[in-house]
Parts: sequence; structure tokens; C-alpha cells
Amino acid sequence: MPRLAMFALDLVAVSVLVFGLYFPRHRRRDLVVAYLGVNVGVLAVAGSLSSSTVGAGLGLGLFGVLSIIRLRSTELDQHEVAYYFSALALGILGPLSGGEQWLVPALMGLILTVMYLGDHPRLFRSYGRQVLVLDSAVTDPLTLTVQLEGILGARVHKATVERLDLVNETTVVEVRYSYAQGRKAPTLAGANR
Repeated sequence: MPRLAMFALDLVAVSVLVFGLYFPRHRRRDLVVAYLGVNVGVLAVAGSLSSSTVGAGLGLGLFGVLSIIRLRSTELDQHEVAYYFSALALGILGPLSGGEQWLVPALMGLILTVMYLGDHPRLFRSYGRQVLVLDSAVTDPLTLTVQLEGILGARVHKATVERLDLVNETTVVEVRYSYAQGRKAPTLAGANR
């Protein structure tokens, strides 16, 4: 497949990833430009290194270091990290193809399919995670679980105390929970598309 066709395929794939999957589901505008920028940047550098005498491994190693720095500079949820690395992978696949002509489009399609299915709002929709601040200092794990189940109206699977303040009588707790069959966890408007 010609190089320009591979570059165009990458741009279509990253557009589907960002505008078809990520933004309609999560609505975080700042990461749209990050995903597009990292994809096109990796695409450009990998494209130039693939025809250069400099090893592609050097360029990809540099992007690996930059991505780690970028990921540490802001708080990202795990699904956002998955989108980030999907954008990176799409940018690398196009210019560094060396096998069968069908392989790169198939791998790009695989990435998009996995992200579509893995981040689908219907997958595990009755499960949720929240960080709650309770107006009481709760030291007993069983009491904490019972209290959280009463507040959430859900079954608590795990409750991790992040901060316990005995002076101000507060407990900050991360809760992983699920609702009964048929009832889904509440989400922000527009998040489940």
C-alpha cells in the first residue's frame, strides 16, 4: 500500500477514535487535541524515520519517553490512557508497515474495534466507582460498607479509605460498587453514547 494511503488511513482511524468514540462518550475537549497531536506527531516522525538511516527504534524510544512525561503531567483516568496509547499505536502502524498490505488496516481496525467494545457504555453499566467524603470518621470496615451501601443503594465491592480525619470527623473513601440487575450506575449527561 502506498505511503500516502497509509497516512490517510491513519488520519481516518484517529478521527474515528477521537471524534467517533472518545469525545461523544467522555466529552473531555482538552484530550481531543492531545490525542490528535500525539497521533500526527508520531505519524510524522515515524514516517520520516522509516525512510532515514537513523534507526526507527531511536525515534520510537524518544516518543515513549515523551509519552511517559505527558502522562505524568496531568491526571488521566485509565480509559484515557488507553485512548492515548491507541492514538500512539495508530500513528506508529502506518509508516512502519513492512508486511502484507492487509496487515496494517486490519491492525488499525482491531485497535478501533477493541476501543469501541472495551469502552462501550453498555459493558458493565451497572458498575461504578466514586470518591465520597463522609461527614463522619468511620474506622470499622464493616460499618463503613453498610453505610456506603445505604448511601449508594448498591452493593459495595471494595471501599478504600483515602483519608480519615478524626478531628474534623470526615472520611474520604474510594468506592467500587454495582447496582442490581437492570439498574445502571448514574452518569453525567451525555457520557453514555
